[in-house]
Amino acid sequence: MRDWFTIEMMDQNTYAISEKQHWEETHCYLLIGKLRALLIDTGLGVSNVHNVIKELTDLPVTAIPTHIHWDHIGGLKHFHDVAIHEAEMEWLVHFPLPLQIVKQNLLREPCEFPQDFNIDNYQVFHGKPSLILHDNDTIDLGGRIIQVIHTPGHSPGHMCLYENDKGYLFSGDLIYEGTLDAFYPSTDPYEFMLSVGKVKEFPINKVFPAHHKLNISVELIDQIYQSFASLQEDGKLIQGNGIYRFKNYNIHI
Repeated sequence: MRDWFTIEMMDQNTYAISEKQHWEETHCYLLIGKLRALLIDTGLGVSNVHNVIKELTDLPVTAIPTHIHWDHIGGLKHFHDVAIHEAEMEWLVHFPLPLQIVKQNLLREPCEFPQDFNIDNYQVFHGKPSLILHDNDTIDLGGRIIQVIHTPGHSPGHMCLYENDKGYLFSGDLIYEGTLDAFYPSTDPYEFMLSVGKVKEFPINKVFPAHHKLNISVELIDQIYQSFASLQEDGKLIQGNGIYRFKNYNIHI
């Protein structure tokens, strides 16, 4: 298990738990308060992330996927307390992709999976959340207040999580160095742009992305927004137009 997950301390009570061996290079984040803990995203589900959490805290844990895509909900099966945005409640019941497509994505590039992982047994999580979240909701961990920011575009119920006291933005698939996807039928490139503009207005000291490079600059938010705005101004922000390449990221619409 520890050979699969990489654990990095971001501060005394914040950890990044990563699956760096896989092409998705996913990051989950454990936020520990005085009364409870929060796990933002749960990864691929090929190894038990809950066992890692138990090494770091004995507090009760709420798992919150930034959105209901397969690479963010894989570990939900290991948690009883699950919170999601209201716009994607149905996706936990009827996941929008066939299981075979998910498996193909999981195996898209060579990877040395954990020894006990068997692709034939892999399933997409289905279940009911214990808490439904909305824009501007807050979660009190005891000494840590986390705010929900609804940021649709990559998916209808995509959320960023924001900690005002530290200026932390947990950006999910909205902000990272890589290819930002807004080409699926369930995506909306214009809403994606608006969501980047929305988080741009928050005072942010540190961005915690869901994929790829862990340490990214806060300035990336404005850069991505300006790129979307430029595409919009040129009449190119239309789904199906393809991939536009920039310095540290691509925009796929």
